[in-house]
Amino acid sequence: MAKPAGGPIASNGGDSRPGGPGALKLLWQRAIAMTLGFTALLYGVEGVDSLSGGRLEQAGVKPRSGEGLTGILFAPVLHANWGHLFANTLPVIVLGLLTLLTGIGRGLAATALIWVIGGLGVWLTAAPHTVSVGASGLVFGWLTYLICWGWFSRNVVQIAVGLGVLVVYGSILWGVLPTNPEISWQGHLFGAIGGVVAGWVLSAHERRHRRGADAGRLAS
Repeated sequence: MAKPAGGPIASNGGDSRPGGPGALKLLWQRAIAMTLGFTALLYGVEGVDSLSGGRLEQAGVKPRSGEGLTGILFAPVLHANWGHLFANTLPVIVLGLLTLLTGIGRGLAATALIWVIGGLGVWLTAAPHTVSVGASGLVFGWLTYLICWGWFSRNVVQIAVGLGVLVVYGSILWGVLPTNPEISWQGHLFGAIGGVVAGWVLSAHERRHRRGADAGRLAS
């Protein structure tokens, strides 16, 4: 999504400084727009897939094949049917929005890490002659990212958010286990791993800052 044109933000007394009311409002606006835009993309793709008789689904991840590697790029926006998409819609909106609210750049970087790690994990470990599609790998990754990022960065607000999503959505983590042969538990597992990796990598600045503050206290 294109960013608004540069320049100062004019408002009636709004504060556009980082952390100010104006910046927070802009963050929410961008996060909501991007989340709804991605959700609309999922529905548009499924509509085209339905009209094509399900042909787009063949562009998903095909394990250990050169063609299947390209499926890593497309699998999260493809779904097996409308029911599959409906089941993913609310978690995509809620967890995707919360991920972007950790910062647009940080949220997009987390999504990219989850997308790639989850896809590669499926490509390496899924059963042969299968095609894996669906946004559930992103859902699992966003969930573990939100749980881990606040803890790694020692951000009290984000820890609270992480605990909240753990209470509401934590039960889905059982989906990383191989219970249903028709469900890509590998996508769930490696998506979740991608979220933990993203939480660790993207909290590096906060962790360095915390270590520097701790070193300063010890030296004083």
